[in-house]
Amino acid sequence: IFDIYFFHKDLISNDTNLALLALIIICTLIISLVIKNLSNYLIPLAAGTMLISILIDPSLALVSSFVMSAIAGIMLGNDFLLFLFNFIGALTAIFCTVKVSQRSDLTKAGGIIGGVNFVLIFGLGLLNNDNLFNTLRQCPLGLINGIFSSVLAIGILPFLETAFGITSSIKLLELSNPNQPLIKKLMIDAPGTYHHSVIVGNLAEAAAEAIGADSLLARVGANYHDIGKVKRPYFFIENQLTQDNPHDKLNPSLSALIITSHVKDGIEIAEEYHLPNCIKNFIAQHHGTTLLSFFYKKASDLQGGKKIDEASFRYDGPKPQTREVAIVMLADSSEAAVRAMSKPTPGKIEGLIREIIRDKLIDGQLDECDLTLKELDKIAAAFSRVLVGVFHTRIEYPEKLKELEGKDEKDE
Repeated sequence: IFDIYFFHKDLISNDTNLALLALIIICTLIISLVIKNLSNYLIPLAAGTMLISILIDPSLALVSSFVMSAIAGIMLGNDFLLFLFNFIGALTAIFCTVKVSQRSDLTKAGGIIGGVNFVLIFGLGLLNNDNLFNTLRQCPLGLINGIFSSVLAIGILPFLETAFGITSSIKLLELSNPNQPLIKKLMIDAPGTYHHSVIVGNLAEAAAEAIGADSLLARVGANYHDIGKVKRPYFFIENQLTQDNPHDKLNPSLSALIITSHVKDGIEIAEEYHLPNCIKNFIAQHHGTTLLSFFYKKASDLQGGKKIDEASFRYDGPKPQTREVAIVMLADSSEAAVRAMSKPTPGKIEGLIREIIRDKLIDGQLDECDLTLKELDKIAAAFSRVLVGVFHTRIEYPEKLKELEGKDEKDE
């Protein structure tokens, strides 16, 4: 309770995580009471620890494992050595799951935990002056414990993710796989948008790392943020392979309606493909209530320069609610603007990025997220580093060009 109140205050306001934490701890202890009849060395506290580490937070898993190990030690006759066995096994589980990238990694974690348990049982047996034969006979139980814990965690994890609406790092990494059906659809139906999303993902990841936000979530959210464009890909400039632009023949109001509808279309597609809510947030919020200034000005010019209602030329929102979504909003605009530059230089690129961030700030698009001015400065610097590497002007080699031209003339 002390740790949650002082170091994990977000849990107090998050009923879902609080309920999940309580459920995992209680169920782990109940399973321990049942299994203790077989052997104290088979208690799968590591399974509960792995689930807390993956679904909630590794540092909270550390405290929870201490509490569960202490309670288990008390329940089983105030056995300090058993507490030590369970706690060290749980620490190993946390170490193995901090950077877990796929569900199969939990199987490897089970093997490592089992190996550590094997050594612990042997060491504790020697420390307790137990009969060597009995100690060696119990050592395999440590291996079984590790494997059983990993199997238990792998089996329960998908159900907890679904029941509590939590997207673990494992799930995010699975969604980032290029072989995902929706990513493949984007790649085939809207290749320009796919390429744009990849660069936006790189920008978002770099910026999130710079300010200590969730870089994995930012990158995966960026991969899916424009998924709605697969419905009408050729109405978006990055997918127009020819000089023909369908918007040239449309009324600006209709063009604005088509452009803004990719957000609604994206949400519908996300529902169809069962994307988690945290990814849907990127789709719904990455434009906020931004004004489509090009079509707004075009409509105004058609009305003889008269001021017209902006509502028809703004996205419906909502504005970004998290730092990660706000980063993707800024990355989306920055990538598109820099890509449109004729002769980009490092100075011009950074200047344009900072101008875009300033405009979003003035327009109130960042009012509902927790980004500070200091963090915005770090985001601009991170964007600049990535975009300079992608879009900087290449050096021309006149001598080489002349040499190639000479060869062409000889061939003719």
